[in-house]
Order: sequence, then C-alpha cells, then structure tokens
Amino acid sequence: MSTPLPSLYLITDQQQLPTGRPLLEVLEELLNAGVKMIQLREKNLTAAELFPLASELRELTRSHACRLLINDRIDLALAVDADGVHLGGHSLPVAIARNLLGPEKLIGVSTHSPAEVSTAAEQGADFVTFGPVYNTPSKAAYGPPVGLCNLKQACHLGSIPVYALGGVKTENTTKTLNCGAFGVAMISALIAAKSPTKACRKFLQLLNK
Repeated sequence: MSTPLPSLYLITDQQQLPTGRPLLEVLEELLNAGVKMIQLREKNLTAAELFPLASELRELTRSHACRLLINDRIDLALAVDADGVHLGGHSLPVAIARNLLGPEKLIGVSTHSPAEVSTAAEQGADFVTFGPVYNTPSKAAYGPPVGLCNLKQACHLGSIPVYALGGVKTENTTKTLNCGAFGVAMISALIAAKSPTKACRKFLQLLNK
C-alpha cells in the first residue's frame, strides 16, 4: 500500500438510493465530500451490467484520488484496473486472490467474529470489515449484532486494520472508535442520506478528531 488506508470506507448498494438519484451521481457527490475508498457491491447485477458501471466509477475515483475495490469479482477488478477486491465467505481464498491480483492490490475480507479476523490476517488480507456491530436492516441476514465487546476483542488482536460495519451512525461513531476500530464502513448512512455531503462531512469530522 503506497498510502495509508482512509478511516471511512463506503460500500455501495443502489437499492438504498433516494428515489430518482442514480448511483454514480450520489457517489460523485460523496467523492467531492471527501470519500477516499469505495467498494462497488451490487450483487443483483450481472457481469455485463457491472462492467460499464465499474469502468465509469474507476474514472471517477481516479480523478478524486480515491481507491476502488470490487466486491468478490476478481475478474472485474482486473478488467477495470481497480485498486483491489473485497472478499466474503463464499469468495475465492485470499491466497488465490493475491496470486491473481499481485502484491500491490488491496484485499479486504468480511468477518463476523474475532477468530475470522485472525484467519484473514494470517491469510494475508490487508484489512477486514467486522460486523454487524449494531442492529441494521441491510445486515439482518448475518444474524444478531456482534456488539462492542466482540469488536474490541477483534481490534485488540492488533494484526490488521478493522473497519466496524453495520448500524454505525454519527451518535455511536466515537464509542465504536474507542473500541479500537481503525475506521468505519458504511452503506445506508451515506448512500441513503438526504444530504450525502453533510452526512459524509460529519462522519469525517468525527473520524479525524
């Protein structure tokens, strides 16, 4: 990694967009507000639909000095020269992803327990998301919230940057960081905000205290 990871990690989900707003329009607004790392995560789209979206987003992120990661799809990440991939529980192993992507690309991994954080670090991931920390509809399928105690345990392993994910809001960001989180990852708090710019700047203010 040539430059440090940012403390705010944006994950896309166009199903949570305000009515009438295209995804790229909202993402460009958030880039202008200061977002420096985005994961393109649109699981309902085919590769044929994702490629033009990823290509356009790659141009936007480059012009704003923002890293772009692609969820799961190593082929798509290579096709658009993204900065890396984010792997989930059903993705290829980290070692295979590293062999395909090379040493310079970022590999993030979704985790839901301190043990999974340790495993991701041992396998060579660059960072993890950990959650859901709080109640959140978008992560209901992953079971009950892991809570702050587990977050603290995961962060205190000290082996890898941990982004807290799931239900993070402005009012709980500080206590989340106090558990040792490197940063926060979010979807709806930014994507679905009435004013993405205001929401982003508020989070960045809290994260950069």
